[in-house]
Amino acid sequence: MKFTLSWLKDHLDTTASVDEICEALTDLGLEVEGVENPGEKLSAFTLAKVIAAEQHPDADRLRVCRVMTNEGEKQIVCGAPNAREGITVVLAKPGDYVPGIDVTLSVGNIRGVESHGMMASERELELSDEHTGIIELPSGEVGEAFVDWLAANDPAKVDPVIEIAITPNRPDALGVRGVARDLAARGLGTLKPAPEAKVEGTFDSPIGVTIDDDTAELAPLFQGRLIKGVKNGPSPQWLQDRLKAIGLRPISALVDITNFFTYDQNRPLHVFDADKVKGSLRIHQTEGGETLLALDEKEYRFEPGMVVISDEDGVESIAGIMGGEHTGCTEETTNVFLEAAFWEPVQIAKTGRALKINSDARYRNERGIDPAFNPVAIELATQMILDLCGGEPSNVVTAGAVPDTDRAYKLDTDRVQSLVGMDIPADEQRRSLEALGFTLEGDMAHPPSWRPDILGEADLVEEVARIASLTKLEGKPLSRGQIGVPKPVMTPMQKRENAARRTAAALGYNECVTYSFIDAASAALFAGGADATRLANPISSEMSQMRPDLLPGLLQAAARNQARGFSDLALFEVGPQWFGGEPEEQKTAVTGILVGNTGPKDVHGEMRPVDVYDAKADAEAILAAMGAPAKVQILRGAEGWWHPGRHGKICLGPKKVLGVFGELHPKVLAEMDVKGPAVAFTIYPEEIPLPRKSAATRAALGASDLQPVERDFAFVVGADVEALTLVNAAQGADKVLIDEVRVFDEFTGGTLGEEGKKSLAITVRLQPRDETLKEKDIEAVAAKIVEKVEKATGGTLRG
Repeated sequence: MKFTLSWLKDHLDTTASVDEICEALTDLGLEVEGVENPGEKLSAFTLAKVIAAEQHPDADRLRVCRVMTNEGEKQIVCGAPNAREGITVVLAKPGDYVPGIDVTLSVGNIRGVESHGMMASERELELSDEHTGIIELPSGEVGEAFVDWLAANDPAKVDPVIEIAITPNRPDALGVRGVARDLAARGLGTLKPAPEAKVEGTFDSPIGVTIDDDTAELAPLFQGRLIKGVKNGPSPQWLQDRLKAIGLRPISALVDITNFFTYDQNRPLHVFDADKVKGSLRIHQTEGGETLLALDEKEYRFEPGMVVISDEDGVESIAGIMGGEHTGCTEETTNVFLEAAFWEPVQIAKTGRALKINSDARYRNERGIDPAFNPVAIELATQMILDLCGGEPSNVVTAGAVPDTDRAYKLDTDRVQSLVGMDIPADEQRRSLEALGFTLEGDMAHPPSWRPDILGEADLVEEVARIASLTKLEGKPLSRGQIGVPKPVMTPMQKRENAARRTAAALGYNECVTYSFIDAASAALFAGGADATRLANPISSEMSQMRPDLLPGLLQAAARNQARGFSDLALFEVGPQWFGGEPEEQKTAVTGILVGNTGPKDVHGEMRPVDVYDAKADAEAILAAMGAPAKVQILRGAEGWWHPGRHGKICLGPKKVLGVFGELHPKVLAEMDVKGPAVAFTIYPEEIPLPRKSAATRAALGASDLQPVERDFAFVVGADVEALTLVNAAQGADKVLIDEVRVFDEFTGGTLGEEGKKSLAITVRLQPRDETLKEKDIEAVAAKIVEKVEKATGGTLRG
């Protein structure tokens, strides 16, 4: 956003310097990105008068001039055709830097004649491209600073230009008046009264306006007015100077007026050549496939649902973004239809992004302009058109209504201290908000219509602190009122995630941080890819879906490492995964993968391919670090990307799944271009039950000084009976005494002699708590184990 100092002073009565204004703007959150001050580079030049001009003795095109300066009479050699006696010129002395030729002057010798300076042309001073002769001034005193003469006679040439950066939440600062309002609230001047105009129409506009019913929410208000008999031509010099100063090219009076209001009041306008509009105007959504040759001389094809303005011949304007070439105003325009409208910002952003159009109108409309200013804007623009171009106005045509933006939030003057740590008196807070346009009713503050970013009580505090200046914020030590150890601030889930990271790193895993977005094909491999998790505006085609699992990102990382020669990998990640489009439809997971071999590659070590038990051991270690119960069940039935026979779900009962471990399905590895073997685990920290009591200390160690007892059992069971079923049955025989059950042997065929049968041998570890076990106690537990296993599996104790 650029503006000149004189433009700012049209709205702000101030005596502040450019430096003071720039410092205040940055402190207000409107960061100054640059200042172009023509007066600084012209400050060394003074006015002088040529008292004589004679032909150079050795050059036909050179003259030797005697010039009266503030340092007395000087001799200057000049080649300009208009160098002559009696004219007032601009003098550059030896030692002065001339910006147009990038030279610092010194005393010269030109064809044997000394020259003590130069008389400058406009191009040499970067005032224009004129260089056919030196500057001739109609008035001025010898020795007067050229900058002062310009300030009094041609101020536009020394008008500083300020450029500020606008954050997306401050659309009001995209107009010079909005910037002036902030500076006035800071105290750098007084905001001048808002411009007013009321133009009475003399006839009804033959061009009407309608808004389709299904478009009313996207185009809440459209106002237009026909002005007939205008004379379109170059705009006045003051308007051209302002537009040129901010980098815009003057086109014609009608177009320049719309550009002026775009920057002056943050009010994009548009003008149609009324003679080229056929019938009335209709605001509607496109069906798709329509085209328009726009003012930038590019043809655009519309997608369904884009808002446009059409007449009987078809689309004539992209609503709120850019007009069409066909109805654009030219110097031959004599009847003009002026448009002032308010558009729904999100729709403007979507359309502009889809069509790849960047215009000043889109930039402002998609951030939100002031809807209440619309009726005033069309009157002000009409008045300026009448003043500059003449004509006769019609009555205003209106479709829709001004949207109601009224809302109120409680102003708690004590929250400034608690939120930003500043002590600002309540009266000063209220004064700051009123200066910014807020209406105060008791303790309720109503934001002005031009501030769509004010959406809560905290925003009121931000405005008060911004105007007071956050640079005045002083650091203070924390209160020492609380003695002792403060209460932990980390949540149980945060503690678990940290424990998982530390444990995985200690086990030799490298942590990865992958994108939350993956491609549709990878998402489909892991039960994702639904419409609910598809991104509306993806970064790229490879990042179109929210990840349903952490495994795709880790497998892609593994594939990239393998392609670069690193085949043995241990990677893990902690992060969210999505199974729906709603905020609550996500789950944090801890996922790790092992690829290739394990063990050191040396003569004393053993290297083997990773297997399912490596993943199981690491998963159990991480679960233990996060506080999961030691006694869990291992069940089958995990998702389809796990190997059907080499995986397990770590459960507390059939429905409470703490995690999954196992080999990855070969088809998944092939699709992800990962060379196996590859095993993995996924743990869900949120599924681990919270402790019944919250304490800062650990639970007491449950150690026993009594000797444990182990007994072995072998059962003949059906070949289809899972070892897990047998282990769970034995474990349930006595939950107090039985500390561990593990399988140590599986035998089929041979001396067993029965087809469809197998022998499973288990070791049961009994850990007494109160007294040493006697033989009868051991026999009683053994009998229960045999009974439970036989009932659960249908097998028999092997003889």
